Amino acid sequence: MSNSFPDLTLNNGVRMPALGFGVFQTPPDQTAEVVQTALSTGYRLIDTAAAYLNERGVGDAIARSGLGRSEVFVETKIWISDYGYDAALHAFDKSAGKLGVEQIDLLLLHQPLPARFDLTREAYRALETLLADGRVRAIGVSNFMPQHLKDLMETASVVPAVNQIEVHPFFSQPQVLAADAEYGIVSQAWSPIGGITSYRGTHATSTFTDPALVAIGQAHGKTPAQVMLRWHLQQGRSAIPKSTRPERIAENFDVFDFQLDTAELAAIDALDRGVRGGPEPEAITLEAFGREIPEA
Repeated sequence: MSNSFPDLTLNNGVRMPALGFGVFQTPPDQTAEVVQTALSTGYRLIDTAAAYLNERGVGDAIARSGLGRSEVFVETKIWISDYGYDAALHAFDKSAGKLGVEQIDLLLLHQPLPARFDLTREAYRALETLLADGRVRAIGVSNFMPQHLKDLMETASVVPAVNQIEVHPFFSQPQVLAADAEYGIVSQAWSPIGGITSYRGTHATSTFTDPALVAIGQAHGKTPAQVMLRWHLQQGRSAIPKSTRPERIAENFDVFDFQLDTAELAAIDALDRGVRGGPEPEAITLEAFGREIPEA
């Protein structure tokens, strides 16, 4: 990719667009249209997951886009119900079939499963097999905290290329970012503009109305959302904002024509409140979070 639209080099040499498009909570019947809009806007990384139940819509949009397969970086995640070696191999088949692709660019484990970390290890071993066989180009994890990474690396033969975690100005997870950096793992931010702060009720205010972010945006003629995405990109993270509104999809992509200075980056860093919006990774169990992932 050009310097205007940066990419990141993963620890196995694969290049991945730094800015992507997420489809969490996008209704399956709207996904194809929304992803087509994102691809038309210029996004070339699409992030989905088996548990989102909209992989088929992502695949349909890519097929209709007119873009070559190599032009779109496809990322998806295996849900905990399909952990274990054989189950995870089959989960790949399910996802690849729905996406309509033979090779997935990046395949992640969606959550750690602390109470059954043996299943987590076996699922990751399946990812290593898929990587060795060329069915995926890169593998990684999502929502793994430093101890989960340490435990995984006791048996893993391949260091995860990506750890997708909740990161936004109100919850910046510096310890996880540091652990990822130590292992050479790219941190990828979900809810990168803090959308979760506006509907989960975990914060008194939303990132979109935070005075510091508003002021920085006004200084650059940008929205708080654009400021937050620029913050991620300048600090070397991947970010995968989501929206179903064409104007927001375009706005979130328009972040390559300005630069935050050191003081502005520090001011955003200082907004961290240490309050998680998503589920606590240590509390993920099959009993509470397990769900069957359909075959088709």
